[in-house]
Amino acid sequence: MNLRTAAVFLCLIVTAALFRFPRLAERPMHCDEAVNADKLGILLEQGRYEYSSQDFHGPTLYYLSLIYAKIQGIRTYIDLSEVTLRSVPAFLGVLLVGAHLLLAPYFGLRAAAAAGLLTAVSPAMVYYSRYYIHEIPLVLLSFCALLCLLRYCRQRRAIWAAGTGAFAGLMYATKETAILPVGCMLLAGLATLPAVGRRKGLPDNDAGRHLALAAAAAVVVSAVLMSSFLSHPRGILDSLLAYRTYFARGAGINTFHVHPWNYYLSLLLYFHSPGNPVWTEAPIAALALAGLWAAFSRKVVAGISPTALRFMAFYTLFMIVVYSVIPYKAPWNVLGFLHGEILLAGAGVVWLASRCRTRGASMILAGVAVAGVAHLGWLAWQSSTRYAADPCNPWVYAQTGTDVFRIAARMESLAAVYSGGYTLPVQIVSRENLWPLPWYLRRFTRISWWNGVSATAPKAPVILATPDMEPALQSKLYEQPPPGQR
Repeated sequence: MNLRTAAVFLCLIVTAALFRFPRLAERPMHCDEAVNADKLGILLEQGRYEYSSQDFHGPTLYYLSLIYAKIQGIRTYIDLSEVTLRSVPAFLGVLLVGAHLLLAPYFGLRAAAAAGLLTAVSPAMVYYSRYYIHEIPLVLLSFCALLCLLRYCRQRRAIWAAGTGAFAGLMYATKETAILPVGCMLLAGLATLPAVGRRKGLPDNDAGRHLALAAAAAVVVSAVLMSSFLSHPRGILDSLLAYRTYFARGAGINTFHVHPWNYYLSLLLYFHSPGNPVWTEAPIAALALAGLWAAFSRKVVAGISPTALRFMAFYTLFMIVVYSVIPYKAPWNVLGFLHGEILLAGAGVVWLASRCRTRGASMILAGVAVAGVAHLGWLAWQSSTRYAADPCNPWVYAQTGTDVFRIAARMESLAAVYSGGYTLPVQIVSRENLWPLPWYLRRFTRISWWNGVSATAPKAPVILATPDMEPALQSKLYEQPPPGQR
């Protein structure tokens, strides 16, 4: 790697960090983030992780977070913070941008750098890099698997076959939806083979041996993590049984998260509510179309492997189709095929530059590209700061409102004047999903949770209740007790 390449990617890494690390604690914790924090707290305090098939995911994010927490000297759940938690996906998001350097042997330096820049400033990529969920780790590991696969296709060495399998195993141990990008990689490989023909000089027994090696690596890595380093073997079986739930949910059964086929595309291309910014990542989509055209054009783009580009085109197309067809949709799932689009967009930049025959045309292209990147960066910053919890932001989904900060602050003020501090008895009454409230009240040691107003519940000096519980609660406190006890 020469000095110029190092300087380019250092700038990209710094840019990515500037978008991902500032003001991490300003957005309220999403309920999924709080649940993940609770899982990390168990691992941190008890040293154990047990996979559950009931709507939870694999341990990769938690083990990475455990390392970071230990480095910081954090030993207990209550000592965790939003900044500590969200710094992990933020770091992985920066690492994802830097990893585009490894794409250069196949796409060339210009296309790899362009893809890295678009990843650094993409609003969706930035927003969910500041989110303590499993999506950014999954995208990073998927990209690493793709890079190993490309390296294997070039060199046909066992180490790259094993590396591809190992990253596939890490993907499986991160989130159940890993089967979708892995399946799309296999389909893209099959679709690309007829175009390039059979590679000469590779004995069939080597191909079979390498495939078996990749499969073995995937199984071993995923089994070790899903079983908590073999301390909980049941986790392996549970990770397979979990697909009964996930297949049903993917089909739209027993879930509220059912959206039309074009849901992801509408989030990416045009999302607007009156009086608010127009959210769009159309510049990436337009460049991706140029990259897609280049992938199936007979003219070779300088510095870009036609086979690698075509493979990436098939992979992205399959990802878009699969995620669009599945009725169950949550906006963070868009990152998988969005990154595929970004890789194609990097190639699209180079292809468009090669089509500019005059200096004037090149300057126009450069100006449009700079304006597009600047607009993406502006949207990325706005979506992660001013509009981080605002429903006008397409990436805000089932997000906790900022009023939770008022609740937390009020509870802290009560604990400050109570003689026992955080031993203040608190009752919380609600039929709703209470997360992330347990996160914000994690220091209180005498909290009881009720899904309805109970006549047998003991008295408490502080009661938090949702509005639908108020009539029953008023009756219990002020109508049912005899005079003098109300």
